[in-house]
Amino acid sequence: MRGIARMVFWLLLCAVAQQVQGAPQPRVVSPSAPNQIERIQASYDVLKGSIKIATISETYTRKQDRYHIESVSKAVGLLAVFKPETVRTTSEGTLTAKGLRPHTFIQTRELDTERNVRADLDWGANRITLTDRNGKRTQPLQGPTQDRLSAMYQFMFMALQDATALSFNMTNGSKVDDYGYNITPNQSVTVPLGTFKALYLVSTPEPGSLRQTEIWLATEHANFPYKMVITESNGDKLTQVLTRFDVER
Repeated sequence: MRGIARMVFWLLLCAVAQQVQGAPQPRVVSPSAPNQIERIQASYDVLKGSIKIATISETYTRKQDRYHIESVSKAVGLLAVFKPETVRTTSEGTLTAKGLRPHTFIQTRELDTERNVRADLDWGANRITLTDRNGKRTQPLQGPTQDRLSAMYQFMFMALQDATALSFNMTNGSKVDDYGYNITPNQSVTVPLGTFKALYLVSTPEPGSLRQTEIWLATEHANFPYKMVITESNGDKLTQVLTRFDVER
């Protein structure tokens, strides 16, 4: 059950989603102008195998050089019966020449409040303060760092078309980890909204472990993540697929 919960909170994602006939097509967003986007509304379905277990609704807004992202994850179906949790996640910060620079990351749960987390990033002092059930602690920032929510939107601001690999630091409010992906261009991704050109990102499994993360970024829509698959260490797969993508500029 905790593996399912981690997937819902990652934002993180039907092995192959079937195309919905007549579904409205997302507006094409130039990858060269993501800083002109004022608002994004996105929704995802989260599935374990072919069973829908959760929905995620997200809103990204930009006002001048400030951004705010809010994500609400809700359990559905059998998961809602056994664990009717709602998770609210926010990321706030500034928009720089290199993209999103988070200042505050907060994740709260309606039921399991002991698992609430928070990260405060002080770029002037080059330190991050993490707050969770174990208390509050401060440590140095090791280079550019995203949080679990801002990381998915930071792809819009990265030059990935000719890249073969990607690495970055990311915090979940309790710790900061280094994430690395290999990139394959000229791929495609199928979600309920249709089939789109994509970059394919995949993490390298640890020796002896099946754990792996796969992400498909829609190249016609500012490298926005349209699909993610997380394979757990026991081989179970959790899939997140985009069902709505509205952009205001």
